[in-house]
Amino acid sequence: MIAPLLALLLQVTPVAPIVKGTGLPPSTGEEQAVLAVATNLFETLSARDKAKALTFFRPDGAAQAVVENPDGSRSYRHMTWAQFIGGIPDSGPRFVERLTGPAVEIDGDIAMIWSDYVATIDGKVAHCGVNHFDLIREGGQWKILNITWTQRTTGCAAA
Repeated sequence: MIAPLLALLLQVTPVAPIVKGTGLPPSTGEEQAVLAVATNLFETLSARDKAKALTFFRPDGAAQAVVENPDGSRSYRHMTWAQFIGGIPDSGPRFVERLTGPAVEIDGDIAMIWSDYVATIDGKVAHCGVNHFDLIREGGQWKILNITWTQRTTGCAAA
């Protein structure tokens, strides 16, 4: 019983893994639909539309951040969607996040986006890192199950 399960777990995917830094913007098709979910989420967050932002997520998902602190230490945050959206201020400086060089992978009704990103506040770089989105297609619509990202304030590209 264990041998067949172990053999299944040790199978190598026939598709080469994404090489970091080589993602290309998807040109057409389903990849574009997956990428649109993240793009539309960022636009909705920038517009501070919290109710609409919640519609992009599966309720059982979550957000995770690995924050690289200036002293070299790291802190880890896990948030429900309500906590994630609750961190958006109702007014004040404008926050904008954009993906730079996203790669999209799809297998049936699961997808992922892996991309560097830059976040700005009123046009000034606030932080950057890598975003990883896990998505599931339900009823023909892509929903975000999880977002995990790194966050740092050094080594960020210009906005």
